[in-house]
Amino acid sequence: MKRIALTGLIVAATCLAMPAWSAGDAATGQQKSGICTACHGADGNSAAPTFPKLAGLGEAYLVKQLHEFRRGETRKDPSMAPMVANLSDQDIADIAAFYASRERSFSVASEELVERGEAIYRGGISGSSVGACIGCHGPRGAGNPAAKFPAVSGQHAQYLAAQLMKFRSGERSNDPNRMMRNIANRMTDAEIQAVTSYMAGLY
Repeated sequence: MKRIALTGLIVAATCLAMPAWSAGDAATGQQKSGICTACHGADGNSAAPTFPKLAGLGEAYLVKQLHEFRRGETRKDPSMAPMVANLSDQDIADIAAFYASRERSFSVASEELVERGEAIYRGGISGSSVGACIGCHGPRGAGNPAAKFPAVSGQHAQYLAAQLMKFRSGERSNDPNRMMRNIANRMTDAEIQAVTSYMAGLY
């Protein structure tokens, strides 16, 4: 009970610490999303496994990520930097609203990794003090929009694994209270590959 209460306080503090944002307009966002389609697809379902599917990600989460790419401090990417450099706050809000309104396509998990991946996702890794992913990302991987925790179901496994590796190395540091860095630091490459494959096929 104490652990659940502490988690709730951390999430609440995280949400209060983040800047307020105004909801965007999805229809306007679709018109502005042309610069995104080459990598992320016209409907936010990227074909390349190295580019994330934006469809179905929470609007607030997308706004947060785009602002952080634009600042280039806690989340850096040479391909994203020029794409967001000239976007206004309203552009970001509208584009986020559009992709959040799209339905995500689903991938297929690797059959040989499903059992191990599911065990990590739903039960964590007790020997390494890695908490269960289900706690923040939900039983079906839909995330928690209010807390800005992203949907992971159907996301490309290769992309998810790359992000965990970046959290582990510190290359990506935009996770509140080091939540993802602390988790990734305790995971092996094999464990990362298993759980991200499971997420890809989760729906």
